[in-house]
Parts: sequence; structure tokens; C-alpha cells
Amino acid sequence: MVDVLLGLQWGDEGKGKIVDYFAGKYDVIARFQGGPNAGHTLYVNGQKVVLRTIPSGVFHENTVNLIGNGVVLDPVAFKKESEDIAALGIDLTKNLFIAEKTHIIVPTHRALDKASELSKGTEKIGSTLKGIGPAYMDKTGRNGLRVGDVLSANFEELYSKLKQKHLQLLSHYDVTELNEDIANWEVEFFDAVKFLRTMNVVSGEYFINEKLKAGKKILAEGAQGSMLDVDFGTYPFVTSSNTISAGVCTGLGISPKWINEVIGVTKAYCTRVGSGPFPTELHDATGEKLRAAGHEFGAVTGRPRRCGWIDLVALNYTCMLSGVTQLVMTKSDVLDEFDEVLACTAYEIDGKQTKEMPFNICSANITPVWETFKGWSDKTSTCKQFNELPSEMKAFVSAVDNYLGVPVKFVSNGPGRDQILEK
Repeated sequence: MVDVLLGLQWGDEGKGKIVDYFAGKYDVIARFQGGPNAGHTLYVNGQKVVLRTIPSGVFHENTVNLIGNGVVLDPVAFKKESEDIAALGIDLTKNLFIAEKTHIIVPTHRALDKASELSKGTEKIGSTLKGIGPAYMDKTGRNGLRVGDVLSANFEELYSKLKQKHLQLLSHYDVTELNEDIANWEVEFFDAVKFLRTMNVVSGEYFINEKLKAGKKILAEGAQGSMLDVDFGTYPFVTSSNTISAGVCTGLGISPKWINEVIGVTKAYCTRVGSGPFPTELHDATGEKLRAAGHEFGAVTGRPRRCGWIDLVALNYTCMLSGVTQLVMTKSDVLDEFDEVLACTAYEIDGKQTKEMPFNICSANITPVWETFKGWSDKTSTCKQFNELPSEMKAFVSAVDNYLGVPVKFVSNGPGRDQILEK
């Protein structure tokens, strides 16, 4: 069977650590969507490691890892990430496999991303400028290049044809300075392509289904959060792929019948990077305090994250979309220093209360309806068992349980691999 682990907010929920925690229980960890803008931060033997494309199970010797066809892979970023992991003594040739139908990001994708975002002026969507959106556009436009193409003898010819199409598009923008960038990026790109050819490239759909038929336990790992789903997120401030559990089937090539548990990860509060609506965002000293206490800066981009209280309306929505069966609450210890903790339990829109996500959250005039919980002064990061947590925190966790109708099975109370409490 396949269990799914995904983020339920706008990303940065701490999925990497949680996958790493669960990885030892699974035979295969498979990444099913997203690109190298999704940084998963782990702490391995006290050392901070940021994974961008490679599944979070690579630090477990007996776990096989698959980059699925739903991912878009940047050969340059992948090479650097692989080298960083190799420096920690991990041999990726033994436990990492890449689906041949995985699309790749080329230098002109990055140029198109930058040109498009710059042209939007004040209406920027907050792209990380890594070429991910244009790569997915080429995928749906039937122009893209895939990892399997990298192995072919005429790859440079295929790349040249795609580059010419991109240059035609770029001619509509006033970005002549990007020509030098493209030339520099290409040097790195073709060097990284050589490296990519040394990796284990497989028919991903057959690979994963053979594992399933052999009775192997598989964990499908999501990247960006559910509220960034291209269909159901805060459109147009979304990513370019399906981040909910439905994306597992198309992102790996498996039937829905194999899906078992859906594990959703949420922070005890809420954050967002970049532009887009964020109903519970705090523009005051409390928001700054959350950012400082939670070290809320992007794992890949370094951008400061916008911070606010937990949004149960949005969480209920994403739990529904993915059929979440259990929850992991991360960064609970960040709330230790607050005299009171708030949760949004409804939206007030045009004088009416609702617990449903509006069609156009970008234009809806939302006022959060708050429920206030008493804070706790105890340091929870030292707790070793769930029952050791302060009664006030346990009351907060129970309230989230009851609102969502989905049990919080685990509470993460610090960045360490061992700082996870099972309820």
C-alpha cells in the first residue's frame, strides 16, 4: 500500500523532518510533484540539511527513493544537492532512482520565469524564479524535455529546438540582459546533464508498481503545501502542480486503489512565503514574534515568511480535499512564549460567517473569526512524551482535533529528529 504525507497549509510545514521520522518504517519513499523551490529541512546528526528535489528517505540505508514523473527536475540544482549529500557519506547510486518521464528545467525556463515575473510589476505572484512554472507549461503544452531525453544521442538537438521556441517568447519582453545569464546557465546545465546521465534512470510507473506487487511499503512525499494546489489553492497565487493526495496517482503512475493512510502536516500556527492571500496574517508585533521564535525564513530562498495564527477553515478544506486520516502538528514549541494562542474558526465575508473557502479568496474581504486559548509558560521542547505537555497545549491540540474531525497523532516540539511526540 501507499501512505501519503503532504503539507496542509502554504508550505514550510516541516514535511522533510516528518518524512525522515517515518522513513524507517517504509521500503520506498517517492516524491510525486513539485520542483527545486520546495526545500525540506532536516537535521542529521545535528547538521542542517536542505533537500530540494531528492526524497527525504536518502539518509536511511535500507530505503529506496524515487523521484517521480510528476516532479520537474533542474539538473544543476540536482547535481549540487547530490554533491552536498555525498559529502555526508551517502552514496546515492545505491538508493536513488529517477523516473524517465520526469520533466527537466532548462536554462531558458529560468529566463522565461524571470521575464514573466518582472513584467507583472506590482501583481507579481511570488515566483522563486527557478523556471518551475515555465517547465510545467511546456509539459502541458507538449514541448517539454524529460530525463529520458537526456539519455538520447540527439539531446543537444532537442534542447536547441526548445531553446529557439523560448527565445521567440523572450523576444516579447525587454530583457536583453538575460542573454548573458542564459549563456552562463548553459555551461552549468550541460555539465549537470553529464552528471544526471550517471544516475539510476528507470521507468517510474513500472518501478513503483513492481514494488507494490512485491508487498513493499511506500510513502509518497509531497512538496509544496495544499493551499498552493494549482486547482484548489489560492489561485493564481499557486504552484504549477497538484499538491493534494490526488497528485500521487498521476505523479507516480499508480492506481487510487493503492492509497492507504493520508498523513497531513500542519504548523501549530501558519506561514506563507511570497504574494497571495493569507487571511490570518499578523502585521503586528505578534507576527514578528512568531517569525523570530520560529526562525521563519525560506529553506531554499531565505525569504522571510509571513506569519499568522492557525487557520482551521483552510485546514478543514485541505483535509477534505486529500482525505486526510491523521495529522502531525509541527513547531508547537514556538507557541511556548505566548500568553494566549488564537485559532481562526470561521471567515466573516460581507457580514456573513462561513466555514467554507470562497471561490475567489483573493478578492473576498475576509475577517477571521477567532477562538482564543490560554497560553502556557512551560518549555515544551524538553518533553519526551505527549502526556508531559502542559494541559493548556493539550487543550489546544484537542480543539484542533475536534474542529477538523481528524486526529492529531503526532506533535513535533523541536527541530531534532527525536523531538516528535506520539499522542
